[in-house]
Amino acid sequence: MNRRSLLQGLSFSMLAAKLSSASPFYGQAEPQPKTSRSISANDRIQIGFIGPGSRGQELIRQLLRTPGVEIAAQCDIYEPRFAEVDELVGKKVPAHKDYRELLQRKDLDAIFIATPPVFHAKYAIAAMKSGRPVYCEKTIGFTPEDCNNVVDATRRTGQIFQVGHQMRYASWIVESVNRVRKGDIGEPTHVYGYWHRSDNWRREVPNPSLEHLMNWRLYRESSGGLLEELGSHHIDIANWVFGERPQTILGTSSIAVYHDGRTVGDNVQAVFGYSKGRRMFFSSLTDNGLMADQVWIYGTEGSLQITLEDATLYKQTSKRITEASHSDVVQKGVETGASYNANSEMPYRGPGYRLHPKPGEDATRTACGSFVDCVRNKQQPFANVDVGFGSGIACSIGRQALYEGHMEKIPELRA
Repeated sequence: MNRRSLLQGLSFSMLAAKLSSASPFYGQAEPQPKTSRSISANDRIQIGFIGPGSRGQELIRQLLRTPGVEIAAQCDIYEPRFAEVDELVGKKVPAHKDYRELLQRKDLDAIFIATPPVFHAKYAIAAMKSGRPVYCEKTIGFTPEDCNNVVDATRRTGQIFQVGHQMRYASWIVESVNRVRKGDIGEPTHVYGYWHRSDNWRREVPNPSLEHLMNWRLYRESSGGLLEELGSHHIDIANWVFGERPQTILGTSSIAVYHDGRTVGDNVQAVFGYSKGRRMFFSSLTDNGLMADQVWIYGTEGSLQITLEDATLYKQTSKRITEASHSDVVQKGVETGASYNANSEMPYRGPGYRLHPKPGEDATRTACGSFVDCVRNKQQPFANVDVGFGSGIACSIGRQALYEGHMEKIPELRA
């Protein structure tokens, strides 16, 4: 289903009427550009929030812990969110059901977007056109065209844009990538990312008519599935480590456990191809959480494991087989027992060098705080639109590869 069909007839029950071309929420003209107010060093940054659902409310929690920030307006089509935000913030936050009304406000300094990804590009572009910096949750676009359009809008407007790849702001992950780039594990050749959960990904809904609104992650029309929602973070780390975007993807997905009407897979396996033969592998399960969330970076002289809490560096322990040792075997032969000796093939269980987070560190809070600093100082963030394009284009092309079961080439950024 293409974007036009989605916006005109998506079967979101309650949401369907909102998505029709007659709806003032999604149709008609975009807000006209406005001049952002001048922000002094002591001013509070006034935030407008589009999509304060579960992830959005987590961002709000971290913004409330960020000095010099005010949650000044909110927008959602699901009205119960407004009371939840009011309780979270501790005051009545002006609410809008139409995102254009929020963007017409003259008291907002920056916009946060945490809607389903299918709408990220539309809202981000409109927000930048209105003259505001944007913090947009990943991915930046649902389609390749979306991803390119967001990059175009960022460059046309010159606005500050940050994508919600908070792992780029975690101190232990930053140190890990820096160590890889300094050569601590030799030349990185492979990245393996796992995100395994014992979680069916389904939310309870108070009314069946809200099924597609509340469980949008389970349907192809509105979700890129596990690759987009979870794998985008690991793809971004691989892009960061290799210093480039992937060129190809080969993957598979299926519904192996939860035959409940969903149309996105409950498991995903994907392989991304980079230059020089380098590869990134991603696996996600929803019925077994053994591997949990972790990234392994394999190099020619060592390995590095990254988790949500720390990282551990391991130096290469196995002895390399050289040409001399091969010739020695040919000349002298080798004695073998009845059984294969597996010692050299067993997983390494020795100690590694641990990289710890800073006391009390929260990567999302750091990412939000960094964005606020960028708005105040008029600087582009570390997780900028190019970072967002790298993971976004991989996921949008990856969705097609998963469903069609063959390799897809990942296009470069549109000229």
